[in-house]
Parts: sequence; C-alpha cells; structure tokens
Amino acid sequence: MANPIYTALPTTIFTVMSGLAREMGAINLGQGFPDEPGPLAIRQAAADAFINGNNQYPPMPGVPELRQAVARHYARHQGLDLDWSSEITVTSGATEAIACALLGLIEPGDEVVLFQPMYDAYLPMVRRAGGVPVLARLQPPDWRFDRAMLEGVFSDRTRLVVLNNPLNPTATAFAESDLALLAEFCVKYDTIAICDEVWEQVVFGNTVHRPLIAFPGMRERTVKIGSAGKMFALTGWKVGFLCAAPPITDVLAKAHQFLTFTTPPGLQSAVAWGLDNSDDWFARMPVELAASRDRLAEGLRREGFAVLPSQATYFLNVDLAASGVAEGDMAFCLRAVKQTGVAGIPVSAFYEENPVTSVMRLCFSKRDETLDEGVRRLARARTLSR
Repeated sequence: MANPIYTALPTTIFTVMSGLAREMGAINLGQGFPDEPGPLAIRQAAADAFINGNNQYPPMPGVPELRQAVARHYARHQGLDLDWSSEITVTSGATEAIACALLGLIEPGDEVVLFQPMYDAYLPMVRRAGGVPVLARLQPPDWRFDRAMLEGVFSDRTRLVVLNNPLNPTATAFAESDLALLAEFCVKYDTIAICDEVWEQVVFGNTVHRPLIAFPGMRERTVKIGSAGKMFALTGWKVGFLCAAPPITDVLAKAHQFLTFTTPPGLQSAVAWGLDNSDDWFARMPVELAASRDRLAEGLRREGFAVLPSQATYFLNVDLAASGVAEGDMAFCLRAVKQTGVAGIPVSAFYEENPVTSVMRLCFSKRDETLDEGVRRLARARTLSR
C-alpha cells in the first residue's frame, strides 16, 4: 500500500500548466525560471571544479569553503554573525532544507502554523512528519497578517511556524513591523520559526529583506533557509543552506544525513566562489529583473489588466476580477494556455482551503520579446472572456 498523504495529492499546478504549455507550443509565464543561463563566471567555476577538483563524497554538512562563504555572505548582506562550523549545513536545494527542518523538528501531534498562499511542498511534508497544520489566510492586495490573525492560529500546542519571506506567489516582502509581531508570538509560545528565505536577494527598489533570525528572541529559535539557485538564477543547481543555532543544527544535520547525505562538491565549490565574488551580480541582477517586471506590468496595464505590486521574486500578479474577467483564475489560466497560447499560474492553487480565486501569477524573468508576446496573448484571452 502507498502512503495516503502522497496518493491523495493532485498533480501540481506547475506540472499541469508546463505540460499544457509544451503541448500547445505556448509561451510559459507560469513556472519560475529565467530564460538566461546564469552568471558565466560561476558556471565556469563549476566546470573547473568538476574537471580538476574532488568528485567523491564531500563532508555531510557541506564543504568548509562553502559554509565559510555562506557565513561571510550573510555577515556582509544581513549583518548576521553565524558560526560556519556549528550553524550552517549545505543541502541539495532549499526544498530538501525545508524537509530536514520539518522532519527533524516535528513530533507527532505538534501544531504547525502555515500562511496561505504557500509553497505546495509545505503541507504534505508537515503531514508526513506527523504535524497538524493550522492555516492562516492572507489575501490581496497587501497579503499581510495582523495580531488578530496570529492570535487565531497560535496556541500552547504550536511547535513551529513556517514563514516564506519574500513570499511566493504574492511577490511581497513582509514589513519590519509584521516580522516583529511574528517574533513576539514565537517568543511567547516558544515556537521555532522555519524561514524559507530563498528570494532574499531578489528584492526591488527600496524593499529591504530583514531575516527573522535577527529579531529579538529569535536567534535561538529560527531556522533560516537560503538557496544558491535563486541567488544566482541557477535554479537547476539545487544547492541550499540551513542556518540555525547549534542545538537545532545538530538535529537538522541528522535529518539531512538520511535524506540526501550530501550535495555535489563541484557545485558547492562554485557557489562558494560566487558568494565571495559576485557583489556586482547582486547589485545588477535585481535592477535588470525590475526592468523586466516593469515592462510586463506596463504592457498588461495598457491592455486593461489590474496589476498588483511586486516587491520581490520573479513574479507579479494580476487581479482578474478588477481586470473585468468574470472567470476564476483556474478557468482563465486553462483557457488562456489552450486558446491563446500563454501559460500563467492560478494563485488559488497555493491554498489548501478557502482560496482567493481571482489572481493569476506571471513570471517576468524572461526575454523582452517573450514578455511582449505574452502580453499580446493574454490581452486576447481577456477579450475572449467577455
């Protein structure tokens, strides 16, 4: 017999929409990966490491050069003081890091607070670990929580809270006041925060990423998760970072040991080089992505779409109801890919219950000509919906 948690899962919306995009020859503004191949110097560093470096098992927690580089990176960019030898573990992507944290820290019956909309891996992982999900519902246009919402989901049974910041799919970054409020609840209920911060370098304009681990009382009760794939637009590399105080790291590393055990050493060496030598990339990349965001947003607005603010990530969202589209987001996205050849993602798919059903997520980390043609096809889909 198969595990019912997994047999009951539907096909993910990303698989559905990307499959339809391939079948229909459509423009794929759904799945979040860039058109460009990523920084050449880092890819060259990886090629050199694979040819001339070690290709046998590296140390289970990660090669020292990468763990040291992660500590230096977070010290420079976020003012964090992390001990590379006792507080940083390298994982095979951020999703494995999330699995390590949930499997390592949940005891059967523990309550875990999750914010909808959410990354679709969270819920089955929580349930597989024996946790009891407690869902808080965020909604547009601000996608924020408040004190009343947190009072409704936190209790003495709350073991963990999972926070994705910046938040995919909403393309927002939580304000400092929101993070301070969440830290207050974590301290009050002695709750560990698992912070999925993979988009921390992909923030735009005056938006500043603040890690929850830096707030009072959170240093000893936060798991901070980062992703080289998102930092360097190399989404296929699957190199992640787990950062936590030593007692938590000890547990997380044991979970990691029996999931993937380790991560390709050539990729680890290349990421270490990249973290120490890419200040120009970290300055240029958000500016270039913001220009793509603005191009897509302006094109959509010219065609009558109502576009929600995008502070971070590769995404922006369209309010279909405010755009004069009577259909729900799922119906519109399915019709758009089939009739006009452009794929988006319905944000309702990121909810477990009581979904927001009028928001479509689009990926703008694409070439200008792809974005322009995507706008033209979405405009036609909007016209056909009337």
